[in-house]
Amino acid sequence: MSKHERWSKLLELLAEEGRLDVEEAATTLEVSPATIRRDLDELAEQQMLVRTRGGAIAHGVSYELPLRYKSSRHASEKQRIAAAVAELIGEGEVVGLNGGTTTTEVARALALRTGGSGRRESSETSGPALTVVTNALNIAGELAVRPQIKIVVTGGVARPQTYELVGPLTVGVLNEVVLDVAVLGVDGVDPQLGLMTHQEDEASISRLFAERARRVVVVTDSSKMGKRAFARICGLDRIDVLVTDSALPSDMAARLTEAGIKVMAV
Repeated sequence: MSKHERWSKLLELLAEEGRLDVEEAATTLEVSPATIRRDLDELAEQQMLVRTRGGAIAHGVSYELPLRYKSSRHASEKQRIAAAVAELIGEGEVVGLNGGTTTTEVARALALRTGGSGRRESSETSGPALTVVTNALNIAGELAVRPQIKIVVTGGVARPQTYELVGPLTVGVLNEVVLDVAVLGVDGVDPQLGLMTHQEDEASISRLFAERARRVVVVTDSSKMGKRAFARICGLDRIDVLVTDSALPSDMAARLTEAGIKVMAV
């Protein structure tokens, strides 16, 4: 196992458990405790965790795993969610995408659909098959090479954890556009508080995406259901559709349906 693979696994474990024990991590990763200690020391130097005697803990109460380390978590579920969302998007629509691993998969699914035989290609007369407005640099980078998609990138200051642009420049662009649908990735869905994410600046941008759209589609794997994060995006009343995986608890599905949300568990 390479160092990068070890680090990814350690950060995944830390995100799930909130703490790491050197001996337990060494057993799980099948490496020596000395190797784990060195890995934790280096990760602490990068301020990705807090070193403790015998292990490590996450930063703060709510830990935000960097996007590059989250991409492999629940990958198959996210791909199924993305494929289902792509079916909800009509030809020629304007779609807003915030950042995150699930919305990145949605962007890829949209690119495949618009490039297929069932969709028209972009031309000078017909216009784009789809317009995507995003504040996520990685999504913009993937879609910019797709000639059938018009990609609009907000301005703003880039956050290294999620590659999302935030701040007044981002707000300025979003205030000037109208979206058919906003597809939002989140860090938590709570029956009382609604949608949440780890950072308040990202929450405000996601809230604006929702306000500028006729329809709001939330995409999240079931591990986020019932979870809370630091910053609130909006209430459940703003959501039209929630697409998640088949592990969604039945009681949570019922509560969301009662709130007027169409729930799709794929």
